[in-house]
Amino acid sequence: MFKKILIANRGEIACRVIRTAKAMGIATVAVYSDADARAPHVRMADESVRLGPPPASESYLNADLIITACRETGADAVHPGYGFLSERESFARALEEAGIAFIGPPPKAIAAMGDKIESKKLARAAGVPVVPGFVGEISDTDHAVRIAGEIGYPVMMKASAGGGGKGMRLAWSETDVREGFEATRREGLASFGDDRIFIEKFVENPRHIEIQLIGDRQGNLIYLGERECSVQRRHQKVVEEAPSPFVTPEMRKAMGEQAVALAKAVGYFSAGTVEFIAGADRGFYFLEMNTRLQVEHPVTEMVTGLDLVELMIRIAAGEALPFGQEEVTLTGWAIENRVYAEDPYRGFLPSTGRLVRYRPPHEIHEEDGCTRVDDGVAEGGEVSMFYDPMIAKLITWAPTREAAIDRQVDALDGFVVDGIGHNIDFLSALMQHPRFREGRLTTGFIAEEYPEGFTGAPADDLLVRDLAVIAALAGAATDLRACAISGQLGAPVRPPELRVVRIDGQEHRVRLEPFEGGQLVTVDGDNGGELIGRWQPGQRLFKGRIDGRARTVQIARRGRRWRLTTRGASHLVDVFPAHVAELSRHMIEKVPPDLSRFLLCPMPGLLTALHVGEGDKVEAGQPLAVVEAMKMENILRAEKAGMVKKVDAKPGESLAVDAVILEFE
Repeated sequence: MFKKILIANRGEIACRVIRTAKAMGIATVAVYSDADARAPHVRMADESVRLGPPPASESYLNADLIITACRETGADAVHPGYGFLSERESFARALEEAGIAFIGPPPKAIAAMGDKIESKKLARAAGVPVVPGFVGEISDTDHAVRIAGEIGYPVMMKASAGGGGKGMRLAWSETDVREGFEATRREGLASFGDDRIFIEKFVENPRHIEIQLIGDRQGNLIYLGERECSVQRRHQKVVEEAPSPFVTPEMRKAMGEQAVALAKAVGYFSAGTVEFIAGADRGFYFLEMNTRLQVEHPVTEMVTGLDLVELMIRIAAGEALPFGQEEVTLTGWAIENRVYAEDPYRGFLPSTGRLVRYRPPHEIHEEDGCTRVDDGVAEGGEVSMFYDPMIAKLITWAPTREAAIDRQVDALDGFVVDGIGHNIDFLSALMQHPRFREGRLTTGFIAEEYPEGFTGAPADDLLVRDLAVIAALAGAATDLRACAISGQLGAPVRPPELRVVRIDGQEHRVRLEPFEGGQLVTVDGDNGGELIGRWQPGQRLFKGRIDGRARTVQIARRGRRWRLTTRGASHLVDVFPAHVAELSRHMIEKVPPDLSRFLLCPMPGLLTALHVGEGDKVEAGQPLAVVEAMKMENILRAEKAGMVKKVDAKPGESLAVDAVILEFE
């Protein structure tokens, strides 16, 4: 067995590998860029080595630096995680030549299956059905337009070495190809060091199903069931689950055996994933093979009881698999949500900055359910513009799919992130969506269900009423503290006071009367309710029960108002004593300024292109500028026709959120 493993990665996957290695009694080495000098994975490892500046090309993608770090620390093996160098044949070969074990598949398998173009050729040769498309190399935009026209729109343009949703563009017309082809090439080069692109037919209303494989050097190769990864945004997975609510036992067997046959054709061992798209008739097509550990591997671990990282390490050390295909069983249901630094209320724009507050849910491992958090961040740390915006992965397991979903909703209610935008409300809304709960999924789910963007999960009248009670509790507790500190609001102890609560266009009159362990509640004259639970000013979470209903609500002060967040939405709430509520009706509402004559930078990023100048006329929908953030290019378009009055930014400038790029007449 290895004595010391270097993890050639960062963030949550580096922490994940370190935990398993430590449990096996293996020493660990972390590597880091300057942006990650104080990151959790650096603190967790037994040793750490600085690689270089923040850009990945000068740190995590530099194979020579990593091999040098292995020699300096005496590491005899490298786990690449996912992304970065994990699917680089040249990296695996360089380690082999240096006498360092690569915890992953053989270089020839990486070359054959990691290359999306070559893997499709191999699949065709093996008789595996593939999506119609062009699997050769494409020289330029005009060539891409000709190919797309021959295949028939819509088509998908993909980076050959791509993954994780990067280097992908959906094109519905020739205009889309001309606008997106070069951007796709640049994203592929920036993220994977390879600008080759292939084009394939986009199968409408598909489901994304993938098969997890594990194989040893002795020739044993088995499948560990499937994962449903259909809930995606911009071709990047958001929610994954195992098993799939769509796959039958017969379909699972057919897909698994086909995946194994394909992997055996290239002498594959270690962990790997074969991805398929499936139609409503349960027919399926080979999509690609990822020759590495997947981001969503925890859901497979939860339903199989296996540690995939441990198996990868043991296989790399020459050990055989300790079980066969017939011993693999799937128990219960697991769901994973990816918590990202992006703002769903602003079109999912990336968010960077400091994690002012980071309080993930507590991990729970019980017979009737589990909650697991895989993360690589810490309170006070920074989400950088240089890397993927993932904050954490929230994984739940339960005996049934419905119970696993409910555990997700409960855990998300208590997941506290401050300082940056995040998608926790959106994930909760997905978990509560009737169509998701029914399992009626396609890769177009998010676009179909949120065509106008995300504005928060809808709240029923009962939830709004309960939030009004909790807001009244927060207001009362804050007033009582003010009394105790300065006496400015009257005597420290006062009789129950009626409070008027305005929330979501509704007004409720709430009276609270304390008793041991809770409050007697009267709402709009309706007596007899009970609130069980306490809250003190400064606490972020309220956990309690209202008339027997469990509620976990995040409470924050926003000026004179309160922000209550739960069940996938934030609610701004006004709480007044009754006499103040009457006076408040006469307050003049402040109208926000009109910013429609400006093109504002929607996220922190680099202005890479500007397509117009002063005096130019623009039409609605016309591309105006391109901003690169977190390795993704974002095209900014004109919302309406007009004329450019002034240009306020130049290509090459780093812009803050809401920085002015253009002004219009």
